[in-house]
Amino acid sequence: MDSWEWNKIAGAILGTLMFVLVVSFIAEAVYETPAPAKPGYVVDVPEEAATTAAATAAAEPLPDFGKVLPAADIAHGKEVAGRCQQCHDETKGGPNKVGPNLWGVLGRARATHPGFDYSSAMNANHDPWSFDKLFRYLKAPQLEVPGTKMSFAGLRSTQDRIDLLAYLRMQSDNPLPVPAPGK
Repeated sequence: MDSWEWNKIAGAILGTLMFVLVVSFIAEAVYETPAPAKPGYVVDVPEEAATTAAATAAAEPLPDFGKVLPAADIAHGKEVAGRCQQCHDETKGGPNKVGPNLWGVLGRARATHPGFDYSSAMNANHDPWSFDKLFRYLKAPQLEVPGTKMSFAGLRSTQDRIDLLAYLRMQSDNPLPVPAPGK
């Protein structure tokens, strides 16, 4: 076979592929697939399991921040904050990323950092981030604020959270005062 025959065969194959693609695009445009009226299957999650998990997270006793924060390892807190840097920036005037900038987060009203689009769950409460609220939130963000956009699983280690709080406290022009011991 000469090159003319090979060109005809290649042209026929390419022409057929083009025809199939065009018919496919037209069929997708003409025939829309409706969404199902009900889901094909339902995953049944018992409500009491979710309630028990939330109660367990809330049942953890809070440390005495007046005693543990002065003794916290701020350098270790900065290491722990490295896990947050993929989604957050903690520098003064730094940009919002997937999450809001964390400069001055302790003492700042929740869901109020300018230029960040918070979830409706986070916007539901504008109480300031205190040591105890952020301590609980960092353990289990989804349990503390159900519906938050933050997909981070949380920090299980109490010491990691204490050190992170001590570090975040220092990331502010006006650090939140450490509470008196025993309060």
